[in-house]
Amino acid sequence: MRPDLAQSYGQHRLPRYTSYPTSPHFSASVRELDYQAWLKSLGGQQSASIYVHVPFCRSMCWYCGCHTSVTQRDEPIAIYAAGLRTEAYLIAEVVGQRQPISHIHFGGGTPTVMTPATFADLVGSLRYSFAVLPDAEIAVEIDPRMLSEPMAEMLGYCGVNRASLGVQSFDPVVQRAVNRLQSFEQTATSVDRLRRAGVGRINFDLLYGLPQQTVASCLDTVAKCLELHPDRFSAFGYAHIPAFKKHQRKIDEFTLPDSVERYLQFETIAEALVDAGYVRVGIDHFALPHESLARARREGRLKRNFQGYTDDCADALIGLGASAIGRMQQGFVANAVSAKDYLARISEDRLATAKGYLLTDEDRFRAEIIERIMCDMAVDLSETSRRHGLDPKLAVVDRSRIDSLIADGVVVIDDGRLSVAGGAEFLVRSVASAFDAYLPRCGATHSPAV
Repeated sequence: MRPDLAQSYGQHRLPRYTSYPTSPHFSASVRELDYQAWLKSLGGQQSASIYVHVPFCRSMCWYCGCHTSVTQRDEPIAIYAAGLRTEAYLIAEVVGQRQPISHIHFGGGTPTVMTPATFADLVGSLRYSFAVLPDAEIAVEIDPRMLSEPMAEMLGYCGVNRASLGVQSFDPVVQRAVNRLQSFEQTATSVDRLRRAGVGRINFDLLYGLPQQTVASCLDTVAKCLELHPDRFSAFGYAHIPAFKKHQRKIDEFTLPDSVERYLQFETIAEALVDAGYVRVGIDHFALPHESLARARREGRLKRNFQGYTDDCADALIGLGASAIGRMQQGFVANAVSAKDYLARISEDRLATAKGYLLTDEDRFRAEIIERIMCDMAVDLSETSRRHGLDPKLAVVDRSRIDSLIADGVVVIDDGRLSVAGGAEFLVRSVASAFDAYLPRCGATHSPAV
């Protein structure tokens, strides 16, 4: 336990490095025609995965940092789903053949806000437009408060085999402070419905650093979660950015824990999960030893994308929906953020491309360094530089940060290999940031490093 390091580095606001460069550096210089060319280069040969964004919820959780809106009506959701089906068809037309798909992830918002029939139509359209592989992982993010039995049955019928349930905290004091009242019984009922429907892989998503949250309440939440035997956990730190998410202004900043308390909350969660037999994967994921994520970590195949850590090794990620981000070998592409703008473009039989980023050779070099640090807590700088044909002396951007991390025992560099010291893994974003060439001139607000 190193609360002294949490005090020293915890207030730094840094990217989560789910991509490099990070999304604030995307620009309108990448256009629809560029994306079309990138899609054509897939040629149905490279493997790909799909992310589907559903930007609707029935109520707003005040901690939310996602692109979503609240509606009580089914009609706008059905109209939006029709747009998703059209976008999938348009992309398939550009590719020119049915692209093999190894992973599909439905995120939001709340994807299960769709009616069962609407969800089934959408999945059917994806299977029509793309060649979804027989062993593909199909995952859906779920609000347990909203999961009906018919919807759970439809998820199983449609081939969904992984569900990520938002838990955050079972402490009623915390729940009231973030406008999300969710009982343990509601969560247990959803897990039971999913398993009976054949959705066998269950993930729980937790948050720490919430208003009124304590170490004791974190431990109690984990204990309750363990009763339901999920396969994976994620434990993310709450990012308070009310300048970007106005609903977060409803949270009293004076009730938020400081960096040391946040550190203690996370380490309490991590220790409890490891003691229960889960393997720590990266900085904030935990999986049972037989799980594919734990195997990817052991075998050095762990990757990082916009959903966090993954064992998805597909060459490309196709983003569907408003604000969805895709990744091609050439670079990143992002759709229009608002559902209105997104649907306007799709209704004209156009791709919804709004911005993106064309990768340079140096970007690929730094992206690999940062991903390996984030995934493996280590990277061979000499070997990585050699493969990219670059001088390893140029890898570090922020020398003062690296020197400080070395002096504090966080980082060790030996014969060109950088390693994060045991017990200091929670500072891996600080380590990765030393290799980020764009961070010094980035004005975006990020989440705290701890």
